Parts: sequence; C-alpha cells; structure tokens
Amino acid sequence: MEHRDYYACNTKVGSAMDVDHCQEDQQKEKEEEQEEDPFLKFVDYARSELLSLEDDQNGDGEGSDGLGWSWIVSRILKTCVAYSSGVTPAILLSELSQAWSEQRRVGAPKKRLELISHLKKNYRRTKLPSTVTIDSIYEKNFLSLNSVLEAVIIDAFVLPGTNIHMLTLGDYWSSNIIDVYLHRRFYDLAGLQNGILKRGREIFLTGCYLRTSTGGSGHPRLLPTEYLVILLDENQDDDAMLLGAQFCSDSFSSISLDAVNGGASCSLYARIEKIESSEIQRKFETLQRKQVTLVDGDGVKLMFFLWGEQILLANLFRVGSMLALDKPYVNSSVDCDTETCKDLCLEYGSETQLYLVPYIQHEEQVCVTLTPNHRHGSRPLGSYNSGQDLKFSQVSLPRDSQGTIDFSNYPFRSFVVDLRNKMNGISLYGVVTDIIKENDQQTVFSLRIADTSGEIWTKLHFARFWSLGRVSFGHTVYVSGMTCTMSKQKCMEVLWFENDIGASFINLSCLPALINSSCLHKLSRLSDISAQTSYAQVCRVWLDPSEYFYVNTIFSHSLCGHFVKRSDRLVECSFCRTIYDARIVRTFHLKITLADKDTGTKVLAWCTGQTAMDLLQISPEEFNELPEDEQVMYPSSLENERFMVALVNCKRNGCVIDGLSPDDSISWEITRAYKCE
Repeated sequence: MEHRDYYACNTKVGSAMDVDHCQEDQQKEKEEEQEEDPFLKFVDYARSELLSLEDDQNGDGEGSDGLGWSWIVSRILKTCVAYSSGVTPAILLSELSQAWSEQRRVGAPKKRLELISHLKKNYRRTKLPSTVTIDSIYEKNFLSLNSVLEAVIIDAFVLPGTNIHMLTLGDYWSSNIIDVYLHRRFYDLAGLQNGILKRGREIFLTGCYLRTSTGGSGHPRLLPTEYLVILLDENQDDDAMLLGAQFCSDSFSSISLDAVNGGASCSLYARIEKIESSEIQRKFETLQRKQVTLVDGDGVKLMFFLWGEQILLANLFRVGSMLALDKPYVNSSVDCDTETCKDLCLEYGSETQLYLVPYIQHEEQVCVTLTPNHRHGSRPLGSYNSGQDLKFSQVSLPRDSQGTIDFSNYPFRSFVVDLRNKMNGISLYGVVTDIIKENDQQTVFSLRIADTSGEIWTKLHFARFWSLGRVSFGHTVYVSGMTCTMSKQKCMEVLWFENDIGASFINLSCLPALINSSCLHKLSRLSDISAQTSYAQVCRVWLDPSEYFYVNTIFSHSLCGHFVKRSDRLVECSFCRTIYDARIVRTFHLKITLADKDTGTKVLAWCTGQTAMDLLQISPEEFNELPEDEQVMYPSSLENERFMVALVNCKRNGCVIDGLSPDDSISWEITRAYKCE
C-alpha cells in the first residue's frame, strides 16, 4: 500500500462560526442543531440526568468531579456491546447511574478496604504519567513493563511452607486488589515485626510482569520486580525519625571514594532536580541511560545514573521529589561535574534501597476557552431546559511535571480543533475519512478522523496485530486514551496505544445494538438520507434484487474484514497487505437495491461480512455449495423482504474501497441489518 507521510502535519480545521456577528451563521447553526447526531444528543441528555441527581446542573461542584463526557460515552458503548439486541433509555440510565454511584461511593466496591479509604483523605499528589490501576490490569489482563503501580500494602505474608514473601496491594482508584511476589532484595525490609514493608505503607513499583490466572491459581499475580521505591511521609513520626537517623548524617561533600573502596557505605538524602535520557554507543550495542541530577541540603549536585533496564526506575521519579538512597554504588565518572562533586557519581547497586518523599504538585486551573457550543455542532449541556442560563467556570485538571494535562475526566467533548501539544487522555468522536498501514510496521496504522471542526491523522499502535475488526470509510468511531505530542519535525502527532490505560476504540456504525435501539438513532426514509450526514442513517427498507443484484463469495482477512487476493504462494490483504497470520475466511461481496415502497425511492448499496449474511439469510459456505441454477434463482427469494438497515456514506473524494472502482456509482454501505417481522 502506498505510504503517505503527511498525517502529522496535514490537519485541516474549519474556521469557527461567530454566531454573534451575522444572522447567516445563526441560520447555519440552527440547521446543524436539526441534523445533530442522535447518539450525541442522548449523551448530552444522559449527562444532564446524572447531574440532576447531583443537584448540580453546571457540573461545577465537587459532586460531579470525574463525570466526564468521555466517561459517559464509554459507559454507554460498553452497555451497548453487552446488550447487542438493543438498549432503552431506562437500561442506559440505570447502568450509568449505578456505575457513577459505585465510582463515588467511598469504600463501596467489594474489595475496597477501609485502610485505603482512610489514606485517600490525605492523598494530594498527582498520578505519575505511566500509572495504571489494578482494575485496568484485571480488565485488560495485561501489564506493560514500563507501567507504574502507585500502591498501598494491604497485607504482607509468607507463603505457607516456603520463605517466599508476598505483598497484597490495593490502590486509590480500584475496587480490586492484587498480590505481588516480593523480590529478594527487599526481604530484609519485610517479615520482621518492625519491617517497613507492612500494612498501610505506600510504594511505587514498575518493571512488573503479570502472571495470569492459569493452573491452580485462581487470580492473577505480579512476578517479582527489583524496581520498587518505598514512600515516606515527613509528617509521620516514624518516617521522620528514619530520615533523621539514617539519611541526614552523610552529604555529597563528605563522600570519599577511598573510603567507599575500603568498604564504607553511605546513606544520602537529596532533591531530584532534573531527569534526562541519553544513549551510550558501545562497540556492539547502544546502551540506554537515565541521568538524574540530585541536589543535597548544601546545594551540592551529584549525578545518579541508571543503566539499561534500570531506566525503568525513572518512571517512579518526579522532579521536585526528595530521594533517599541507602547504600548507593559510588563510582568514578567523567560524566559528573568535577567542580561540584569531584569525579564521583552514584549508581543503582545490588544493595541499594530507595525511599521517596513525593513532590506534592497541586492541580492547576486550566481555563475552558473552548466549551461546547453551536459552532462545533454540539448542543450545550442543559439545552433540554432552555430557560436555564448556564455559565461554565474553569475546570481543574491535573498537569504533570512535563506540562502534560490529563483530559480523561474533561467534562466536555473534545474536538479536533481543540487539540494541542501535551494533551493526554483525549477522546475523539468522528468519521473515518482514510486509513492506511504504515510501511514496514506490522502493528502501526494511521487513521484520519473528521468531526465538525476539522480532521486529523492519528497513529494506532497495536500490541500485536490489528484487533479492531472491520473499519472503513464513512464509519463513525469513538477513540479514547489518545496523546498529543510534538514530533521532531515540529508537527503535532496524535498517538493511540492499544494497551494504554483508558484506551478504547469502538466502531459505532457496526454496533449490533445501534439499529435495535431507538434512543440512539433517528429513523429516516430513503428519500431523506443525506450524503452530508456523517453518522449512520437508519431506514426501514424492502429488498429489490430485480432492480440490481450482484453477489460473489470471496475471501477476507479474519482480523480486519477486508478482501484478500490469493495466488499460488501468496495471500495479500487489500488493507493489511501481507497477512502474517494467514487467517482468511469466506465472505460475501453483495450489491443490492434498497427500496422505499411508500415514496418509490431506490438506493443502490453494498455490504460484506455478517451484514451480507443477515440480508441474504444464508452463509457464504452454504451459498457456495448451492448448484449454479439455484444461485441464479436465489435473488427471487428475497423479493419484498423487509429490513432495518444502517447506511453510511462510503464515498470520499470520489474514491471507494474494497474492490469498488473509483468510478463506481455506489455511495452507500450497509453496516448493519436485521429482518423485520
């Protein structure tokens, strides 16, 4: 497939309409309201209902904290997936209300312990950038090596009949707990009556491998990791005494390389001033390195180096935090500042223990300058009560030490025009206008999404292979967990990683529940459908194969649903190109006329996969086994069959896909269908 390297900079954004300057724009705004996506309309309605329960229509009070637009959309879509036969407003509102109540209720989830609820009252720091929750581990059954767990020790114990130490961990955001095998380098700190790794102690850990529930184990566990940092609180007497007794006698100026070589050890306490990455070129390899600049109480600087896999430890650090190093490895290094620390540097040795007093960074007020309004085609919250005068205040969102703002709990919908550098947890709802596979990268695809404000390319990074099913032109998708960064070419990139926390991808156009749920669509006649409407349009139609009918049984790639070409030694997908897993299935390529007998309107549309099977009421294998004369006569059996169908405009810039030539007159794809009784 032709590689297109313009996704990062080719962001087309429509100019915003100023509704206060001309009546013409006001008329356009009114037309947009009339064509508002029924799904988005229900999302706004559901949010207003939830806020009414909190007696906070503007969503500015503490009670609505976390009631973000993307959270509501994700819960609605999750319910739609669970209820594939269709949903009602009562089902959706009940599920939303229950989920929201469980999220807000302190200590209510089944394993939410009073210990964590008590400690959470004093929780004031912001999450580290790579933090994942225990709930997300259970949900995805996956944990990446560089993920961070900000955990509280619920219990410390030894497995019966062994000397294997275990920790039971919880966190502030999860209802689940998880066990971790303690690495042997920390055994001296656990198991004793006065051991520091005990119930109620907070720890950070990374570099964890997940052992899934197999064999005799009934639940997942974390395998040992040596990348663990113990959190201390200077306001707690025991922690203050530990810091004073163990870490305040030595300073950077007092370190002697001769004494260290003679067997002396030191314990140091310093502030993290800077964290930098670098690479060291060696003869046969490139070694990764993290350089942490530390400043002690006397203002003396010293470098703390992490090498190779040790760089994972830097995920646990934040600039401004205080780091206590017990028995660091002291080395001679030309990389140090010889004027301030002679020729010394610190490294993470086999006996080193790390303690951290986290930097408490207060949330910053991020001004909401682009609140939802008519110029983006979105109705303001509360528009169901037109007599209410809404005023949106600032929204408090966490910002990390790198300046990245977490938008996962942003109360309003984000648009393409709103995207800026250093935005995390972004969700977009829009239409697919192009999708390509990156050259020479099996698991990276580029997707272009358009909404009412513009369109932008985003890079999809998969853990293994494409796992989203069939996604094509004109399909409406919801993507969450995206990150905005600046590329080396100074162009903004939007990235999505399949296994990131909060990452999801839902194709609304292909949801079985879509056409079975009257609250999520507007029933239209064929004569009323418009190529300018971005969302799937649902119609009640009759099949008219006598007007035009074409069917072919061909093969498609089981992962992406797109057609494949087969030769003697090669199987090539029209979308993925080379098929590495070689899993192909027989499918239909169907073109058929849809008719509205009341108005006489007829539309030529095409489909494939399950939708074609639903219309033809036969499987591709069964159809292929029919005698040729029965295949020819088969369309006559479909005369006057009545269906509910979802139609999307699949023609973009004169181009269509899946074997349809650019001059083909078919502009509509049937994405879902079910037979009416």
